[in-house]
Amino acid sequence: METRDEETRIDLLRHGEPVGGRRYRGQVDDALSESGWEQMWNAVGADPEWQQIVSSPLQRCSAFAASLAESLALPVQLESRFTEVGFGDWEGKTRDELDRLEPGQVARFYQDPVNNRPPGAEPLEEFTARVQAAFNEILERFTGQSVLVVAHAGVIRAILAHTLDIPFTRMYRISVPTAGISRLSTNRERGFNFISHGSS
Repeated sequence: METRDEETRIDLLRHGEPVGGRRYRGQVDDALSESGWEQMWNAVGADPEWQQIVSSPLQRCSAFAASLAESLALPVQLESRFTEVGFGDWEGKTRDELDRLEPGQVARFYQDPVNNRPPGAEPLEEFTARVQAAFNEILERFTGQSVLVVAHAGVIRAILAHTLDIPFTRMYRISVPTAGISRLSTNRERGFNFISHGSS
């Protein structure tokens, strides 16, 4: 049984640069570039203290998570609910390409990501609900442990919005750097403590 001072620490690591550079990748399954691998190894440092690793199944997250787990002799589990939000017709396109196709559509999306979603995109409320459900299960399963979650900017935004009581409609106001780590801790008495964000 969890005691009131038993602390669970969650580190949220965004993947490094994928092959093809910056674009609205969503659920397009591009691999990490050489630079992306280097960014992620630099982010985790030489002596991490995690006891569990959980990763999105997309290879820009899962390939590094598997390599890290092997190097640390740790278990790793893939969590499909930590797959990035589906961007519909924007999948694989750069911002410049989208602005040429329809000027202003990206700006409208960031101003109101619920009502200005890309055609065919996953509804934001459904995305955040699946991420929150997976996150809550991790907290239950790994109470009192230190856990690394390897995921995407959208997933990390959804988790931070959930834990900090930020409306999911405002989650895109949170900047999540490539290969950055955000740290949360929680226990039954205090609840969530936001320790650091975007460090590498």
